[in-house]
Amino acid sequence: MGEALCRGLALTLKTPGTVYLVGAGPGDPDLLTVKAERLLRQCDALVYDSLVPQQLLDLTSSHCALHFVGKRRGHHSVPQRDTNDLLLELAGQHPCVVRLKGGDPFLFGRGGEEADHLDRHGIPVQVVPGVTAGIAAPAYAGIPVTHRRAGSSVTFVTGHE
Repeated sequence: MGEALCRGLALTLKTPGTVYLVGAGPGDPDLLTVKAERLLRQCDALVYDSLVPQQLLDLTSSHCALHFVGKRRGHHSVPQRDTNDLLLELAGQHPCVVRLKGGDPFLFGRGGEEADHLDRHGIPVQVVPGVTAGIAAPAYAGIPVTHRRAGSSVTFVTGHE
């Protein structure tokens, strides 16, 4: 209901749209959350990363504007500042903008930076968590990341600071 309310308010009050920072999960489209799928089907603009599978892009409607801002190690096709500004611009044009990120938007992505940028400019932001590959990959292999008798904690560390 929140998304429908957001859509109606943005159209009638000329307020900025909401940007949803959505986790796409570890690459298997079947692991996408129900809320993420609903947002993909209704969004007016989609800003997505290089780790997002084509099957998820196919969920968007024909009127949805697609914007690729993917990055790979050593090759940043779109600088983060430009991505932040694009999200700000799109929120001024569309009631529902989805920023789709591989895994979870707040784990090794730049979801926190994007949320801060939008918040500083008065743009409503909602986070839709996704399954991170750090949990999903071992689970697919049958390896628990924690186990009462083997390991009681897990740590995620980036490999390229």
